[in-house]
Amino acid sequence: MWSEEVEGHVYLSPPPRSPAPGANETKCAAPPVLMVLCFVSCLAPLSFLLSLILILILPSSPSQACTDKPVTLQPGQGDASARSTAMEGDCLSCIKYLMFIFNFFIFLGGAFLLGVGIWVLVDPTGFREIVAANPLLFTGVYVILAMGSMLFLLGFLGCCGAIRENKCLLLFFFLLILIIFLAELAAAILAFIFREHLTRDYFTKELKAHYQGSNNTDVFTATWNTIMNTFECCGVNSADDFDQQSLFRHLNPERAVPEVCCLNNEQMMMNVDECLRGNMPFRIKGCYSAVVDYFEAYIYMAGALAIVVLTIELFAMVFAMCLFRGIQ
Repeated sequence: MWSEEVEGHVYLSPPPRSPAPGANETKCAAPPVLMVLCFVSCLAPLSFLLSLILILILPSSPSQACTDKPVTLQPGQGDASARSTAMEGDCLSCIKYLMFIFNFFIFLGGAFLLGVGIWVLVDPTGFREIVAANPLLFTGVYVILAMGSMLFLLGFLGCCGAIRENKCLLLFFFLLILIIFLAELAAAILAFIFREHLTRDYFTKELKAHYQGSNNTDVFTATWNTIMNTFECCGVNSADDFDQQSLFRHLNPERAVPEVCCLNNEQMMMNVDECLRGNMPFRIKGCYSAVVDYFEAYIYMAGALAIVVLTIELFAMVFAMCLFRGIQ
């Protein structure tokens, strides 16, 4: 620290800082093998370029952006003040780099959500058609995109605010991430509480309203045929989904189930006419249970990832507030 005396007052100013070794080196590692994370590898260089521009534009410390306040030193307080300042500086530096690390993970989490949302919208295998036909899932995809974009921006702001020790950015980052943290927590609780009711009801409603039959070529019907054939299931809950109120029975009044429900485990056709009339056994397991059972491991992995993201956000808020209060 060095001081400057002006009109009887002593102003404290931070000493010029030398750049840390390797500060100008940029490391960009390719994300792991998941296809959705290819989006991350495309956005990472742009983010670091924007970070560099913001670092060059913003003031290096809040003392340059705000009005300096005079500090009067009492006799004999110089050495003690210097030691205290050195200790506070070391602690502040530690918090600063810890916050940078946490915000980098938040940035990656936001980019991951962006990648997942974009992948669902452009997936050529047909999953996007199921989502597009379901208002709840269609809205959910855009919620994921919005949350991913927000986390991506917050990670960027948090990294810049920490490195530059800028109070304005830190406070803005803290308030936004607090709002997002509470919204994510509330959404996770609501999704867990209503997952069974909403998912089954919406899928059943859409299947009855739009599914036309095994030989129909519209995208929604073809996608459901692929799902029922792949997971060896019939309907959302069971074959009873194709009742008299369904579009399928309206178009095919003489059939009890679609042809895809009449395939056995060896993919050999049964007596089609008898099966279609409901006189022979057909697949009775619903696709909802079949798909949930198949992806159960991934569901738990997604839940664990969500907990990790919430934990990182919580620690990032704590570090942001500590750094905000520590900056003089």
